[in-house]
Amino acid sequence: MTPVELSRTVLCAVRRAVDSGELNVAVPARVVVTVPGPGGCGDYATNVALQLARPAGRPARQVAEILRPHIGGAAGVAGVEITGPGFLNISLGREASTALVADVLARGAGYGHGDALAGQVVELRVPYDTRAEVVADALVRIVATQGGRAEVRHVESGNPRSVLAPEHRGVRVAGPQNAHPEPRDPEPRHPEVRHPEPRHPEPRHPEVRHAEAGHPEPRHPEVRHAEAGHPEARHQEPRHPEPVNLRPVPAPEDPAPLGADAARWALLHPAPHDRPRISADHLVQRESNPLFRVRYAHARTRALLRNAAALGYTGAPGDVRDLDRAGDLLGALAEYPHALRVAAADRTPDRLARHLVVIADALLAVQHTVLPLGDEKPMAAHRARLALADAAGTVLAGGLSLLGISAPDHL
Repeated sequence: MTPVELSRTVLCAVRRAVDSGELNVAVPARVVVTVPGPGGCGDYATNVALQLARPAGRPARQVAEILRPHIGGAAGVAGVEITGPGFLNISLGREASTALVADVLARGAGYGHGDALAGQVVELRVPYDTRAEVVADALVRIVATQGGRAEVRHVESGNPRSVLAPEHRGVRVAGPQNAHPEPRDPEPRHPEVRHPEPRHPEPRHPEVRHAEAGHPEPRHPEVRHAEAGHPEARHQEPRHPEPVNLRPVPAPEDPAPLGADAARWALLHPAPHDRPRISADHLVQRESNPLFRVRYAHARTRALLRNAAALGYTGAPGDVRDLDRAGDLLGALAEYPHALRVAAADRTPDRLARHLVVIADALLAVQHTVLPLGDEKPMAAHRARLALADAAGTVLAGGLSLLGISAPDHL
């Protein structure tokens, strides 16, 4: 059972409790399951009981007791425990880790993508600053993973100056002279399109009747405008209620001498309110360098695949619970969709960068147990461990790509 499937299972449990009259609440649209925090247990935890306590007019632990049998009776759930004020801690069957790894490998770079922002157009307002443009560039891709679309608008002294197309990667835009001129081309034509409509609404009626009568000609310009992202059509699309002003703390100096990958990491990894550190520390190949650990972990997974192929076997998803510290890596992989969703919703690519470090550290802690040692023959356990490492490398490569950073197979 994958985290997405478990979330649906918990949601179904809430619905059954409501249908049976045990709870008198509105069924939430979605339920979040995460890795248990301090004091928790099991494979996953959810705070749905705390979320429903107030509307139900009951203590959270009482709500948790009501939901517990509904969740525990679901297929694939081995047990449910209640901790703290009412957290539901869920233990899955042995097949859960197999399903998670298989899901990652099947989805590939698309693992963690969802529809949390489906239909939304997020307007990102950024100053002409290198860090702000790099953050906006990453957010364009991150928002797209959740079904949304980000449009970058440069502002100067608080006034919008130019609109960049959604597919534009604006990291090299240093001033108004470098902004794309294309969006300004249709501006002289806007009054010609808009003025006749409000001043003379009558001519629009025959066009509507023509469309009903099967005359396609009047509709063609309107369809093309909407598909091409014409400004008049965009006003009719769902849009984020408020523009997002991206004003992270600027870099103290030009990060370009670090190279593209290290420069982007130096600007994206810190939280927006933290001043980025521009130094050669981002280039050293040491454990103290988070970027090195992430890229090295990915390179190690590719090396493990090559070495396994030389030994004549490939990975296959299976049970890895007997592997020490495998739970940390499985939990980090399961948490990745949530981290990606939060990064898109909160416009914080640093959230994604930090989670990639968590995955890398968890992978590096177990990578030495993946291959057979000495005269040991490859067994099912080795194939399962190799598949787990492959899944970790897949997620690391996908996450780095969203940040605009390369993931080399050799490092």
